[in-house]
Parts: sequence; C-alpha cells; structure tokens
Amino acid sequence: MLIICIKDPDSCRAESDPFNWVQPAMGNQIAKEREVNAEIKKLQELQELSGTEFPGSDYKPSTPNKEWMASLDLDRVQVKNVLWPGTHDSATNKIGIPLISRPFAQCQTLSIYNQLCLGVRVLDIRVQETGRVCHGILNTYKLGVVIEDIQRFLSETRYEFIILEIRTAHQRFDPPDLDKYLIAQFEDLLVPQDKNVFDSSLKELLPHRVICIWKPKDCPAPSPGSSLFSSGFLTDDWIDTDLPARKFDSNLQYLGRHEPNSVRKYFYRVENTATPQITSCITCVYPVTNRIRRFARLFVSQAHKQGLLDRLQIFSTDFVDENFVNICVGVTMARHHL
Repeated sequence: MLIICIKDPDSCRAESDPFNWVQPAMGNQIAKEREVNAEIKKLQELQELSGTEFPGSDYKPSTPNKEWMASLDLDRVQVKNVLWPGTHDSATNKIGIPLISRPFAQCQTLSIYNQLCLGVRVLDIRVQETGRVCHGILNTYKLGVVIEDIQRFLSETRYEFIILEIRTAHQRFDPPDLDKYLIAQFEDLLVPQDKNVFDSSLKELLPHRVICIWKPKDCPAPSPGSSLFSSGFLTDDWIDTDLPARKFDSNLQYLGRHEPNSVRKYFYRVENTATPQITSCITCVYPVTNRIRRFARLFVSQAHKQGLLDRLQIFSTDFVDENFVNICVGVTMARHHL
C-alpha cells in the first residue's frame, strides 16, 4: 500500500513540473525508511554487544506451556512476582476481510484458546456497543467467542490463572450491562476486587482463577468488593510510534519510573509492540511491529542489566509465539529458583 502525502495545491502552481509535488512525499518515505533501518541496526548492535541473557533466559519447557503455572510452587509464588505473558489486541485473529482489511488491524493469528494453550495469561480485549470485539473501525466476532474460549481452557486446567482486561474501545460506546454479563459468565472463577491481591499466593486465590478488569467508557467503574477490578488496577504507558528503538528505549524509561513489583498495588504492562502510522507507506501491522517484536529477549536482558527486572510484571506482544512465552515463564521460574 502506498500513501502519498500531497502538498497544498496553492504551493504547486508556481512549479514548472506538474508532478513535482510527488517528490517531497517520496523523499519523506525514503528518509523514514532510512530512519527505521538505522533504529533496527542500533538494536541489533546492542544485542551483539550486550547479549540477551537474564535470569531464566535458558528456560526451555520440557512439556507444552499449556499448564506452566501448575508447575510453580503455588504456596510460595505471589501474584506480584509472576512475569505474566500477554498479548496486545488479543482477539483480532479473524478481524476484517482476509488479504484486504485484515492486515491493517490483525495483531494476533491465534485464537484466544490457542493463545492460552501456548501459555499466554493476560488478554487485552477491546469491545464496542454491540458486544463485538473491535480494533479501530473494524469489528470481529462477539465477546461471547472470547468467553467460550476462556471457559474451555479453564475447564481443561486446574491451576492456571488469567488476567482478562476488557475495555471499551476508543470512540466507541459501552455494551449495555457488560459487567453483569461477565459476572454471570465466570461466576465463582472471578477473583474479587481487592488491593491486597498482589500479596496473595496463587494458591490463596483458588478456586478463583480470573482477575477480570473492566474499563468502561461511560458506565460506572467496578467498585471495591466487586467481582470485577477497575481500570486503576492495570496501567501502561502507551508510546505511539513505528520506530523500534524509540519504543524500546521509551519502554525502559517508563518502566524505571514505576515502583518495584514488591510494593506496587497495580499491574504494570510493557508492550513490546510498534504501531503503524498513517504518514508511512507501510501500514500493515505485522511488518511494523516485527521491527521490535524480534527484540523481546533483548528488552528483558536490558531491563535486568539496568536493575529494572523487578519492575517488569506484564509483558505483551503482537503475534505471540512460544519464544515470547518462554521468556516470561523463564523469568518467573528464576525469581523463585524453581
């Protein structure tokens, strides 16, 4: 897809070449491509110089990660000390029209169920007024599909825990009575809202296994004691850029501004993603986010080297794969010498 930035028509009238207005746009794109390549090279050089080692970096699962949390010492491992692997725009595997609009909105290729089986434990779900999942202007299947996948996974496991974030998408409206719907669907599986949940061991949560965070746009937020958590319990610092080193460095800087997991009373998420920009000729999600996606191990390694690994709690990605999950599981295991 090629997007050409057209100059103001009045500025073109004095130019002898009627097609000269194309040149600045093409020049901008060439400059942008050079900038992107320079940033990728910067990260590659950092990786070659510093390596990608961190506590748990050598973790390799002996069995599939479907039940990796069950292998933890549930009595000792606290909620705050898990490095929770997450996905960004989790339910976009079937969004849009294949080969037409899908590449501009799809952030995952796996279904929610398959992500959970892969080891993902944090889901980012955006909804709109009809109850469908959406990303920007595009809609996909109804929230019920997500719920069914989660219920299926939980029925097949005993000691896996999920952080489910559901929010009304930007410039959309709240689905009516969504809070009641979520409570009815999960019932006793929901962990009640409690600011002390971070100090709880995983075993103390049982039989509750879903921390559901509901972020409405206009409806009242879940109150203390509710079966749902409010927006203040999960935050991040979104950096809207398609430049990988800029996002990488900003993620580290913001991570350093937050307190360690041991004292913080909210989940903090770092998203190892890059976002297509309308000013660029490349606006499909995968080629843009892959600029930084490949450096997930490097990010955790740099967080460790800068003394920030104890602040990393939720780590999310587009197009999740086993390698990404292994990073998070490895760090979690190393934190508890398991």
